[in-house]
Amino acid sequence: MTLLQIDSTLVSETSEQAAEAAKGVIQGDFSAVGNLIDKLTTFGIEAGKAILAAVFIYIIGRFLIRLINNFLARVLEKRNIDASIQGFLKSLVNILLTVLLFITVVSALGINTTSFAALLASIGLAFGMALSGNLQNFAGGLMVLLLKPFRVGDYIEAQGTAGTVAEIQIFHTLITTPDNKRIYLPNGALSSGNIVNYNSEFRRVDFTVGVEYDSDAEQVKKVLMDIVTKHEKVITNDPDRAPFVALSKLGDSSVEFTVRAWAKGADFWTVFFEVQQTIYAEFNRQGIGFPFPQLTVHQGK
Repeated sequence: MTLLQIDSTLVSETSEQAAEAAKGVIQGDFSAVGNLIDKLTTFGIEAGKAILAAVFIYIIGRFLIRLINNFLARVLEKRNIDASIQGFLKSLVNILLTVLLFITVVSALGINTTSFAALLASIGLAFGMALSGNLQNFAGGLMVLLLKPFRVGDYIEAQGTAGTVAEIQIFHTLITTPDNKRIYLPNGALSSGNIVNYNSEFRRVDFTVGVEYDSDAEQVKKVLMDIVTKHEKVITNDPDRAPFVALSKLGDSSVEFTVRAWAKGADFWTVFFEVQQTIYAEFNRQGIGFPFPQLTVHQGK
């Protein structure tokens, strides 16, 4: 055998081995790609099942939360629970159920709830430090419900705001002002600040009436007493709440009289406005003058 024949034989054998090796590599690569596709398909199917289950749990959970909230509202109303406590309990139960639903949905997605709970606790601690004011408001809400400085429906004045208490929530108390504005007052400030509760059976209506210095004081007192005693909503048959009129101050430009009359809490504003209007009309009819600021200047010669 010649050298040329030996070389051609070696080249032929090497080519066959390279082809076999390339074929094996190609087959191996296709096998890896197939395994990857299988894994992705399996993951997609499992993830799809988890997502569908989570969506199903969320929809059912929201429906159940709504049912529980409605049932709780009916039970509280049927048992005549105080409206202030009703609003607080309904808000608290709704938040707790929503948090429970959130944890259930996360668990259905396959997330480890143990590690998630630890993460949630850490986040909760951070938020607790950042939102310490809300924790104070929560404690303030509990104090308001326990001590009951006011109830739903009471007309109060607090934190520079006056209005009717519409609802006591977990963190805030909703106040409706006379001009129908809705104001949310933090419970923490309410529980630690001054509160004026006007929801009493009887309220005293106070007036300060100024007249000119040349007016007859006895005549003014008689006219004022007649006005308040003749008003149908002023209490006159209770000696502890009898109308009162007195000269109270000699001012710079007027003689001032104090008038005090008692009325039922619901009639306070009616008495306040109607008595003032009657005073104005009666004084003008009887010639009793209302003063205005005056300054006397003496000019030297």
